[in-house]
Amino acid sequence: MRIAVAIDGPAAAGKSTIAKKVALMRNFSYIDTGAMYRAFTWYCLQKGVDCQNEEACVALIPEVNIEFKPGYVVLCNGIDVSKQIRETNVSGNVSYIASYKDIRLALVEQQRKMAAKDSVIMDGRDIGTYVLPEAEVKIFQVASVETRAQRRYLENQEKGIPCTYEEIYADVQKRDYIDSHRDFAPLKPAEDAILLDTSNLSIDEVVIEVNNIIDQKLEELKCQKE
Repeated sequence: MRIAVAIDGPAAAGKSTIAKKVALMRNFSYIDTGAMYRAFTWYCLQKGVDCQNEEACVALIPEVNIEFKPGYVVLCNGIDVSKQIRETNVSGNVSYIASYKDIRLALVEQQRKMAAKDSVIMDGRDIGTYVLPEAEVKIFQVASVETRAQRRYLENQEKGIPCTYEEIYADVQKRDYIDSHRDFAPLKPAEDAILLDTSNLSIDEVVIEVNNIIDQKLEELKCQKE
């Protein structure tokens, strides 16, 4: 049975970490929509374009080709940018790029095509509300700002990405505001989404919760067909 799982939530809520693990366990395709916006942001910065200049950024759409390769490799125009898109300068600008309607429309079209192929787990800000509104499972994953900033800080430290906790904390707060106040497809839970607060849960505990939610939905769908 093909099924779509949408995991939404604010920056650094651990969506990608959980989605990757669950996708691997269930042999689902994993689509990191955040990485796509980050890759676009990286390209804008490489071109010397101000990420707060919507017109200039939108003009780059025809130049940007984003792909995923096995091993969670992100390619932008054939260049492996998996590490670069996690750097502080990208994190500080990605919410501007993600707020531009034309860029969102271009990337959402790609995301929907990816999701149509097989069972998929997709995480982002507006998956359940806009990208995949018919997804069978919708989860809105949250955690306190302090928890999310600490997680992202440790993650960057492990990857060798230079940053301070204070920078990450400020970035998380800024992204929360921009993501939730943008005019087009803002960050918000879908009406039928299940709220999952991970502030006091380990990664393994969250994986168990998400798998339980998926199993319950699959059982419901099975009963409906019988």
